[in-house]
Amino acid sequence: VFLVLTFFGKNLFRYLSLYFLAPVRNGIVHDLRQKLVGKILELPLSYFSEERKGDLMSRISADVQEVEWSIVGVVESVAREPLIILGSLAFMVFVSPQLLIFVFGLMAFSGLIIGGIGRSLRRQSGEAQQRLGMIGSLVEETLGGLRIIKGFNAEAWQSERFGGENKRYARTLTRLYRRKDLASPLSEFLGIGAVAILLWFGAKQVFAGEISAATFITFLYAFYNIIEPAKQLSSASYSIRKGMGALERVESVLNATVSIGDRADAAGIAAFEDKVEYKGVSFRYQNAEREALEDIDLNIPRGRIVALVGASGAGKSTVADLLPRFYDVTGGAILIDGKDIRSLKIKDLRALMGIVSQEAILFNDTVRNNIAFGNESATDAEIEAAAKAANAHEFIDRLPEGYLTNIGDRGSKLSGGQRQRLTIARALLKNPPILILDEATSALDSESEKLVQAALDKLLQNRTALVIAHRLSTVQHADEILVLDAGKVVERGTHEQLMHSGNIYRKLVELQAL
Repeated sequence: VFLVLTFFGKNLFRYLSLYFLAPVRNGIVHDLRQKLVGKILELPLSYFSEERKGDLMSRISADVQEVEWSIVGVVESVAREPLIILGSLAFMVFVSPQLLIFVFGLMAFSGLIIGGIGRSLRRQSGEAQQRLGMIGSLVEETLGGLRIIKGFNAEAWQSERFGGENKRYARTLTRLYRRKDLASPLSEFLGIGAVAILLWFGAKQVFAGEISAATFITFLYAFYNIIEPAKQLSSASYSIRKGMGALERVESVLNATVSIGDRADAAGIAAFEDKVEYKGVSFRYQNAEREALEDIDLNIPRGRIVALVGASGAGKSTVADLLPRFYDVTGGAILIDGKDIRSLKIKDLRALMGIVSQEAILFNDTVRNNIAFGNESATDAEIEAAAKAANAHEFIDRLPEGYLTNIGDRGSKLSGGQRQRLTIARALLKNPPILILDEATSALDSESEKLVQAALDKLLQNRTALVIAHRLSTVQHADEILVLDAGKVVERGTHEQLMHSGNIYRKLVELQAL
């Protein structure tokens, strides 16, 4: 009965320790993942031009999970085993300090061997997590480009590309596992070797009469009690070293510099009153060889519409991206109501703006939630009015569940024109004083474009807008048109002025008329 109760108590307390440790483990991983996503949302767009999306996804999922398995998962061993070892060492000091000094020498030798393997394990773990990130990037590219892959009969090429990276990851992982699997047998071998050497050394002392046989046996028993905890600690050490590679990848994101943020003395701004000004603005992308924009001067009074036109790569989208501080200027300044936008709180600055990007950015959610994105207090009537203004209400009404229809990943259940109209509705619902329309109607068919343009003309009254369009017919009524070429303003004026005296603009119009 006593034996049964002993084993029951042992397993009960073991379960209770794991029971109370579970929320601690999950809490650490939960907080780490939350911090990682929060940091990613804080980082400027320039950071992501240097990083692969799939690799960042791998850091949020696989790397954080590796931290849990390899580091947090051994918390119990790290907390318990040292206590057993310290207790045994204290007893050994009491029994024979001389033998303990000899044992310390053996332990130091074993520690050097295990430490060397552990360091290489950490390097290989970092390499393995990096390879896994590359696999994640390739999967993300494959899923996002399936239409092109199939259209170009490139399935075999893409499969071979993935297969090469997958093989490299498998080879790295094999080396990693072989090193990790050394932990248990190596620590056991070193432990038994230490026992054998201790037997030899202790026997010499017994025969020399320096210690009694009883004392030596007692000391040997205490030392034997260290072997299993030391073995567990060795395995835990290997797991921690393996997890450190993943943790370093996570920390590289957490420690990344947020180059665009609020200054300590940043001022708020509640309304837009006067004008937007670009004064001698220059900009260069990170690691770029030349300036993307040079000496841009632009004045947009309140209620006026300024259009940017030019060939692809001329710098039109870059000009627009600087206004909400997706990037910061590298020369000159952008002012709103005479205030440098870098001196304003970013949230207040962006609250003044509505954005329709060239690519229709939608989320795997309902039509309603996509239109009301960032505006949770919007009523159904307001959402419907915005959809009607963007010429979207009619097709939404035909969807199976209307405004409550889920549109799929990135709006995959909708056509390109429908997706674009939803993004326009989202910007119109926000009802901002400043609108940034980047290729706003380029994804619409001719009929939808006319309807949306009419709605935009009505809603743009008494508003300030920066419009970018390849279809020059959509910006003919702008108050001013700037023609960009290689990051510089080469022509400016109204449509009529540029058709009369302009060179590049007139050629662009004539080309589109063909």
